[in-house]
Amino acid sequence: MGAYLDNDIKFLSGVGEKRAALLKKELGISTMRDLLYYFPFRYIDRSRIYKIAEITSESPAYIQLRVRVEGFSQHGEGRRKRLVAYASDGTGTAELVWFSGIKWIEKRLEAGREYIVFGRPGFFNNELSIVHPELESVGNARPRPAGGMQGVYSTTETLSSNQLGSRGIYNLVCNLWDIAGSRIVETLPERLMQRNGLIGLQEALHNIHFPQNAEKLRQAEYRLKFEELFGIQLGILAQRSGRVSKENGFMFNRVGDKFNEFYSGHLPFELTGAQKRVIKEIRGDTITGHQMNRLLQGDVGSGKTLVALMSMLLAIDNGFQACMMAPTEILARQHYATIVKLLGDMDVKVGIITGTTKKRERDEILASLTDGSLDILLGTHALIEDRVQFANLGFVVIDEQHRFGVEQRARLWTKNNQPPHVLVMTATPIPRTLAMTLYGDLDVSVIDELPPGRKPIKTYHVRDSQRLRVFGFMAEQIAAGRQVYVVYPLISGSEKMDYKDLEDGFESISRQFPLPQYNTVVVHGRLKAAQKEENMNLFKEGKAHIMVATSVIEVGVDVPNASVMVIESAERFGLSQLHQLRGRVGRGADQAYCILMSGDKLSKEGKARLQAMVATNDGFELSELDLKLRGAGDISGTQQSGLAFELKIANLGRDSQIVEAARAAAQDAIDNADGFTAGDKALLEAVRERFSYSKEQDFSMIS
Repeated sequence: MGAYLDNDIKFLSGVGEKRAALLKKELGISTMRDLLYYFPFRYIDRSRIYKIAEITSESPAYIQLRVRVEGFSQHGEGRRKRLVAYASDGTGTAELVWFSGIKWIEKRLEAGREYIVFGRPGFFNNELSIVHPELESVGNARPRPAGGMQGVYSTTETLSSNQLGSRGIYNLVCNLWDIAGSRIVETLPERLMQRNGLIGLQEALHNIHFPQNAEKLRQAEYRLKFEELFGIQLGILAQRSGRVSKENGFMFNRVGDKFNEFYSGHLPFELTGAQKRVIKEIRGDTITGHQMNRLLQGDVGSGKTLVALMSMLLAIDNGFQACMMAPTEILARQHYATIVKLLGDMDVKVGIITGTTKKRERDEILASLTDGSLDILLGTHALIEDRVQFANLGFVVIDEQHRFGVEQRARLWTKNNQPPHVLVMTATPIPRTLAMTLYGDLDVSVIDELPPGRKPIKTYHVRDSQRLRVFGFMAEQIAAGRQVYVVYPLISGSEKMDYKDLEDGFESISRQFPLPQYNTVVVHGRLKAAQKEENMNLFKEGKAHIMVATSVIEVGVDVPNASVMVIESAERFGLSQLHQLRGRVGRGADQAYCILMSGDKLSKEGKARLQAMVATNDGFELSELDLKLRGAGDISGTQQSGLAFELKIANLGRDSQIVEAARAAAQDAIDNADGFTAGDKALLEAVRERFSYSKEQDFSMIS
């Protein structure tokens, strides 16, 4: 059966070369298996046949009729051309209308024949009209699903114009099931299915495409979601198990002079309980003999950089070097300035390397790296260049790690013969289900306390019509010695998107806050690096009162005197990004404010996001809502870089309980591999292979 499902889709009845090419291009369907696992996105009721006389404006969105076509005619020319069929069922008449595919429909319409018609009812001149209905001759109609529920499949305009709309895809699935349905082979061990209450694969696939009833559909969805998530978790946990089984981690046996000197004489404030807990967790990892891979989550301003520095000092005390990679030069230089300031006069040599580092300075840094005299190196992607070689790299920190690709991160591991300990950090709180799925091979630490003295940021949602009040508030804050950020979603205006843009905003703010009383600077991605840095420094030094920027400043800008964050067209941003931007203020002792500006008309989702921002400062609470509203790709930043795996049916925002169950089952399979037969292990390996996002994972423990 498996071999058949791997056949090219062109060999399926009703497809052929042309349609196969379209299916591959439009939907990524290349094989029989791809089609079998192309699931409906919703279901419609096909159990009832209505009478024409019954149909009113209050009728369901879709109806089904049994009618006789009395005749048909064409009207109009060119793009206005349409085909109209006149149908009746003895209780009334209806018009069936097509604006495209007319030649194809004409060949299949026959006056005097009865048809089953399905579509969305409408009324034109008080006459029932159905546009582009599905049409089947009564004698040739396929049997209806037993429960009357028929799947609706996502399609495209191109496919629809080639008779591969939802109904066309449904017909292909029917053709495939006629051949393959009875020969589908189970993919999960019986013991695992019984323990998790799963129906068989054949029954699940049948009921996902042809549901017998609502309960059977629920069972089918659960089985298929569970298997998908189980396969992914099996790969993730196997990777972690393989890592921790190896005795290849550097041993940081001592807490030495550098760490103790810093702890006793250089801490800017007493560590929070959360910071102490995380340092203890990292310290515990580095004495096990296994390589550490730990994810550190914490809101903006929670003290992650301080934890990272103290962890790097542990490495230095044990004779190793450390490095820290950030996604932007702004953030890398911010970390450099922070760490140098924190270390003060300590005998720890720190360097920085970015894409703009001058050759002479770069050569000096590279030389000090290789001779071991440089203790900590900070930088951007420049750190992964081949010429950057360490004498003894033992500890790696990656900040805002979701902004780097998997290969980019992995390049740092190869800077030493033995893999260094790795700490990846993010200020974007990650929902539990997403963390288990995207970063399930990492141990997780959370800093869930802010340093003492920080006041919660007050957040307000303000409409465009109240803009003058916002300007007045900004003026009050500036008069009190504070500074203001104003963030826009776009640099320039767009005809396609009705959002505020930075260029118009800068002109408006400059008129409202003129020189010499006020100084406004601009920061965005199109500025040259030197100009961007100059403007940033003016703001940091308090010589500029207002910074007009894009979201480029969501990471790496630390100005304790900035007390107001105004976000224009806030409905344009996701919750996680709004939370990150809000975290740019409130870094000092003064009360801070975040003002979310929006248009007067908001979508239901946009309104929900802004209301959530006003209601809470809890980043984890916001991240859970963001996952439900926007999905895993956007919240994790993987929409741009490409998800490591594709979920065909499971949803990380809605299926948290299934994620938990699948992870527990995967962990059990790894922990109790001896209880599986050779056949069971082969099934588990096949499932992992199919759903795993990494082909290099070590899965020897169950094979």
